[in-house]
Amino acid sequence: MTGEVAEAVDDGLSAERSARIRRDAVRVSELASSGFEGPAYGVFENELCREAWPILRGMLRDGRLPRTALKWCAERGLPFWIHPDDYALLHSDPRARDEILVDVVMRARTSFRRNALVKGGWNPDYKHGRRAGCLTTYFVGQCIWEFRRVYTRWAKDRQQWAKQHALYDGSEEAAHANPKLFGLLLEAGYLSEPEATVLSTNFEDILNEQPPVTQAVIRMTVEGYADTEIADALRLTHAAVRMRKTRFRGALYDAARQRRIWLPEQLHTKAGNRHRKQRGAA
Repeated sequence: MTGEVAEAVDDGLSAERSARIRRDAVRVSELASSGFEGPAYGVFENELCREAWPILRGMLRDGRLPRTALKWCAERGLPFWIHPDDYALLHSDPRARDEILVDVVMRARTSFRRNALVKGGWNPDYKHGRRAGCLTTYFVGQCIWEFRRVYTRWAKDRQQWAKQHALYDGSEEAAHANPKLFGLLLEAGYLSEPEATVLSTNFEDILNEQPPVTQAVIRMTVEGYADTEIADALRLTHAAVRMRKTRFRGALYDAARQRRIWLPEQLHTKAGNRHRKQRGAA
């Protein structure tokens, strides 16, 4: 990992670097006995993500994260380019930063476990002209590697939305912009396909209000992943994936009743009636 990544982590964490490395070496030794799986690893992984999140947000806001990603890709001959408008957006808009980072962190969790731990890529005694880094530094580095793929898809989605926004008016915008969104509504069982194609462009606003795990579940659903794939990638049970999707549908219907998002009235009215019946309401 480059020195600037280590410096960003050092700035974001209070503990001294050598102390963090010693702590991490003990933790890795303990987790290795269970093959880096199970509840103990889940706790460690969540702690790692929480520790890295504010560091990544800061690096994305001040441009260090995309600049480092560009540098690493150039060194390896990988094509990558970031539009200047997107630099400005990621600097000014916290929702845009979080939208990208949810996907970046979820992808990095998998590559970090494989590369740093299972394959032994993290070495607390690593020197070779550079100081050893803690696990958080390694994880932030994995996030920077994942940024190229996530940003490219995010930028294409924004470009596609802009094209559709110029072509369509009113409630049909989102239906044309991303039809995969509407599988969430169809899954409820009481929506027909025509009824499910009328979300407004406030969908992202509602999604950004949800917990990070729910956002990840919904974004992977939008990308076409099956429930089993989502559960495996996010280390959730299948029931937890379905629960997150059901709760998000409820959030959409609540937003529709509050007139924050447009859905046909019969959909969210029907949904509200069904929920009241399930709770035993008259």
